[in-house]
Amino acid sequence: MINKNLVIIGGGPAGLAAAKSAYDAGERDIVILERQSELGGILNQCIHNGFGLHTFKEELTGPEYASRYIVEVQKRSIEYKLDTTVLSISNSKVVTAVNETDGLIKYQAKAVIVACGCRERPRGGINVAGSRCAGIFSAGTAQKLINIDGYMPGKEVVILGSGDIGLIMARRMTFEGAKVKAVVELMPYSSGLNRNIVQCLKDFDIPLLFSHTVVDIKGEGRVSSVVIAQVDEKLNPIMSTAQEIKCDTLLLSIGLVPEKELAEKAGVKVSPVTGGAVVDESMMTSVEGIFECGNVLHVHDLVDFVSKESEDAGASAVRYIQQGIMPDGKVSIVGEDGVRYVVPQYLSKSARLDKLQLKMRVSNVFKNKRLVAEIDGEEVLSKKKQIVTPGEMESIVLTGEQIKRIQKGERLTLRLKD
Repeated sequence: MINKNLVIIGGGPAGLAAAKSAYDAGERDIVILERQSELGGILNQCIHNGFGLHTFKEELTGPEYASRYIVEVQKRSIEYKLDTTVLSISNSKVVTAVNETDGLIKYQAKAVIVACGCRERPRGGINVAGSRCAGIFSAGTAQKLINIDGYMPGKEVVILGSGDIGLIMARRMTFEGAKVKAVVELMPYSSGLNRNIVQCLKDFDIPLLFSHTVVDIKGEGRVSSVVIAQVDEKLNPIMSTAQEIKCDTLLLSIGLVPEKELAEKAGVKVSPVTGGAVVDESMMTSVEGIFECGNVLHVHDLVDFVSKESEDAGASAVRYIQQGIMPDGKVSIVGEDGVRYVVPQYLSKSARLDKLQLKMRVSNVFKNKRLVAEIDGEEVLSKKKQIVTPGEMESIVLTGEQIKRIQKGERLTLRLKD
């Protein structure tokens, strides 16, 4: 058993930012555990630009953004172990991991930051009928095949789902000479960023079909065509609208799922909406000393926001190591009337904060609404919104005075009002 003050699980953008922040807050006894053969996480295969506009005020590619943080971590001589898989975390903060060099390793940590990101929802998550032939990939797998391995997944492509990875892959496949026949979206709105719809689809005349889905996959050995159909208000296919599209590849961009299993086994309470842990303002989960940040907590749309959240988690973990925890009451934070979820889900009544950012997603496309925060029914804050969409994360910042007012109550509700 190795004693460590802080163990960080995941060496992607969240883990790197948390490690840098923890070091800068005065903690030196840190180790990062990363299962890939290099640091950087998923950013290593995201070779398109658009990263870093908030953090570095310039446009970077994924690997460039990751390298900025990798350099900072190496500059500080923070220990990290690559090709290391974490098997379990116990609720007493014992982290068990394995790698080829050390074999089985056990760390007794004073604090653990879980920053292991999310995975793609597979074909089994949506029950598409049809043959189980080759040529069906998740969008992230296709991205890795092209950008890292140098393989072309196919030549004639249909993409199911309009998440950001699917939109970016529509453009990437087009760059490499493939013909993207259509992007098919079940919902009447896109789950991706508006800038990606413009830059990846409209600029390349790729059709985006809302309220449509794939109802059948045809092909022996390899996909030969897919059948798509319109859906009604209850999202059931209208078979009279079915049409067949010839293709040899189907990419799935049907959502991301936080890698919650490690934290869940440690006894961490998980939100049924986000799929990540339920946390307070310091990013601490329901198990004392275990923190979560990044896409394992809730799926972000920009990596810049992942870095900011993770820096807060790193500083909070160091504060916990140095001072422990103050047992006190909590104000619950919930979303209603169009607000699907809010992170964090709790605010400690003893927390002394100058400001607090609340992040949330809405359940549908809404226009000309007010985003309102109410403490026990009394309005604390109101923010006008011309348009809000499920694909873009919303946030509001509470001031120190507002936080003190909220801490006197029991329940903070965020909702959309006319």
